[in-house]
Amino acid sequence: MRTLPVVVVMGVAGTGKTTIGPLLATRLGVPYAEGDDFHPEANIAKMSAGTPLDDADRWPWLDAIGAWARGRAGLGGVVSCSALKRAYRDRLRSTAPGLVFVHLAGDRALIEDRMAHRQGHFMPTALLDSQFATLQPLGADEAGVEVDVSGDPEEITGRAVAALRAGLDPAS
Repeated sequence: MRTLPVVVVMGVAGTGKTTIGPLLATRLGVPYAEGDDFHPEANIAKMSAGTPLDDADRWPWLDAIGAWARGRAGLGGVVSCSALKRAYRDRLRSTAPGLVFVHLAGDRALIEDRMAHRQGHFMPTALLDSQFATLQPLGADEAGVEVDVSGDPEEITGRAVAALRAGLDPAS
């Protein structure tokens, strides 16, 4: 039996990480962890006030996500995490080698519209520009796939599963 990877569903705010992550986990038959749950209260308060996090804020959060992922090594799992910079992904991989990333990507206008219509989330649309400015797409040497976020959640999840299968098993 082939071991399942731990998948990090990444992307800017509003791409659907919290929606697609659990759907992807269900399709893969593995547990899901919501990356926002790993934030300390100070980070949530800062973002709720419209202030972007700095790297000092992010390191403990990334380390907590990495520890969860390391605990799932060989068992598989899906966790959401913006992972916008290469340095953040490197930090995650240093704690949990073998991570695979699913980068949810799409048109800024579509993402802003989705953010404007969601309820009960601490991330304001005002921070979207800083998210796009920070984003460093996956490098050619990073294990992962980019998935377009147009369409409904089932379509996006289907594209993610297909891309992962193709990326993890080039013979497929």
